[in-house]
Amino acid sequence: MARKKSDIQPLRPDLPIYPIGVAAKLLNVHPRTLRIYEAEGLIKPAHRGSRRMFSPNDIRWIDCLRKMIHEQGISIPGLKKLLKLIPCWEVAGCPADVHEGCLARIDWSCPRTLHQVGDKVAERQAKLADLEKKKKTTGKKKQVLPG
Repeated sequence: MARKKSDIQPLRPDLPIYPIGVAAKLLNVHPRTLRIYEAEGLIKPAHRGSRRMFSPNDIRWIDCLRKMIHEQGISIPGLKKLLKLIPCWEVAGCPADVHEGCLARIDWSCPRTLHQVGDKVAERQAKLADLEKKKKTTGKKKQVLPG
């Protein structure tokens, strides 16, 4: 009798598959550290019942988060404030080729372009306008004055 082919699909990077103990071992941290990051609002793991579940994207984000905290010396409160102002790749100093392909990137920053508070569509359009302004300013060459 021939075996049926199973419908095994490759894992999506946003699929929460790791319980907190496995995630902590992958990151070489204590599970309490992950709970602290969650309580501080730096991570948002999925919950299945009372269990926290982490995706590969979550693991990558936490690894990046730990580098900012330990290698760059940014405190957790300082990091929270920075992430409200600018996207994670600007805080971490990731080059464009890295952050554009990163599936774990975080952008909690408030748009700088004026928009109606509470209007999600206007907020999204303001963020897009901010990105366009940034592309235009980074694409221009600085003018060199004679002298």
